[in-house]
Amino acid sequence: MNTGTAIGSFVFAFVIVVIIGVLIGRMLRGWKRRARRQMDLLGELPALPDLLGSATVAPTRGLYIGSTLAPNWLERIAAGDLGYRSKAVLTRYPEGILLERSGATPIWIPQDAITAIRTERGLAGKVIPGGRNKSDSPAGILAIRWRLPSGTEIDTGFRGDDRRDYARWTTTGEAA
Repeated sequence: MNTGTAIGSFVFAFVIVVIIGVLIGRMLRGWKRRARRQMDLLGELPALPDLLGSATVAPTRGLYIGSTLAPNWLERIAAGDLGYRSKAVLTRYPEGILLERSGATPIWIPQDAITAIRTERGLAGKVIPGGRNKSDSPAGILAIRWRLPSGTEIDTGFRGDDRRDYARWTTTGEAA
């Protein structure tokens, strides 16, 4: 390779690196702008009560998929740490549902705020096959629709390690 070709290759590589850097910067700026817009819409999340009764649905281990603005399954919430996927444990109490997430703050969903608990094939940009026919395994995501104190309805998605556990969630007192 001669000197001219080497210099041209280095310049081309540098331009590509700069373009990739600019694109990543614009994506991050868009994510932050979306989070600022959503903060006003969402307000404060409900606080975890000081005392909880005994669990009515045993803890279910799995993955917190994320939360979206209802009914749009692709409108991921970027505010706070609601937009980050993490390992989680979902437990139902008479007072509501507790979603304990690894490396993030727990999410408390009061019983009177729950409007529906259902299974979905997709939520927050994640699609998991299943649930087309009654003979198939249940749809891959457990979706909890609930109303925030601000009045905004959101869907919170959870993918359990064992989809057979979804029957316990969808048949026991779905809504307030």
